[in-house]
Amino acid sequence: MKALVKRAAEPGLDLVDVPEPVVGSGQVLIRVARTGICGTDLHIRSWDPSVRSMVTPPVVLGHEIAGHVAEVGPGVDTLVEGDLVSVEGHIVCGRCRNCRAGRRQLCPNTRGVGVHRDGGFAEYIAVPAGNVWRHPAELDIEVAAIFDPFGNAVHSALAFPVLGEDVLVTGAGPIGIMAAAVARHAGARHVVVTDVSQYRLELARSTGVTKAVDPTSVDLRDVMSELDMKEGWDVGLEMSGAPSALSSMLDTMANGGRIALLGLPSSDEAPFDWMKTITSMLTIKGIYGREMYETWYAMSVLVAAGLDITPVITHRFPYHQFDEAFDTASSGRCGKVLLDWSEV
Repeated sequence: MKALVKRAAEPGLDLVDVPEPVVGSGQVLIRVARTGICGTDLHIRSWDPSVRSMVTPPVVLGHEIAGHVAEVGPGVDTLVEGDLVSVEGHIVCGRCRNCRAGRRQLCPNTRGVGVHRDGGFAEYIAVPAGNVWRHPAELDIEVAAIFDPFGNAVHSALAFPVLGEDVLVTGAGPIGIMAAAVARHAGARHVVVTDVSQYRLELARSTGVTKAVDPTSVDLRDVMSELDMKEGWDVGLEMSGAPSALSSMLDTMANGGRIALLGLPSSDEAPFDWMKTITSMLTIKGIYGREMYETWYAMSVLVAAGLDITPVITHRFPYHQFDEAFDTASSGRCGKVLLDWSEV
């Protein structure tokens, strides 16, 4: 089968023929239809220092996956051939304290699909049946393909109650935009998004946020005044990893405000205002991935209730144009970029 492989510890990816995976006990084989390109995939392609310790080539990349069940392994009775599915890309041990307590997202032994083991940039992928989320047959398969990053957005946006609250989202990447849309859908009063990319600010505006602004040219305190906010942001969603974004968020939070941190800083030296955090009695929560599987349930309910995340999907490429697709995803002038494997 065709697969997109990181073959060596150096920049680049290769489209090559690899053996089709064998389905073991408790697993299912998925015929991949669409895959999304994630920031992690971009880092692995470039062979950035941040990912070198995680990846051991050769490995098939890709963890944002949608397709149909092609084969069911022994012992699987929850899925049937033809089911439309997405994949939860964090495979946990099932034996540690957190797994046994139902807190699987906290498993310290997690293995990442498309990072630590072969992923879904391929015609087929075999995964444990417990990592497969079945969708209604009528769901748009492109929406199914971005349930992984959508889950990050939902996990972040619903980390704290947002009904009637003023929410600041720093970072208008696809996950940030989806998180803003979720917060609006969940009843936030004002949702303001910041970014330095005009393209992504326009994309955020198309989803119905209150305001989308460039913080290098617009002061957040002026935005607060325009919206008649008296004390500061009730909830902050930091999605960019930019130290300046976190700094501006901490500086404008209301006393008792709550912050969900998803964006990974590019430097270990990212500044953090401990004095503001303590004296304003802020709550900080780190977000990594999705709650398994409460977030998946929430995602399905949100989509069924009418939340439209399709505007965040801006580019689509056939799988063999992967270089162009990755270049587009790296440019910043895009939302989610999908690879189409249906014509292999």
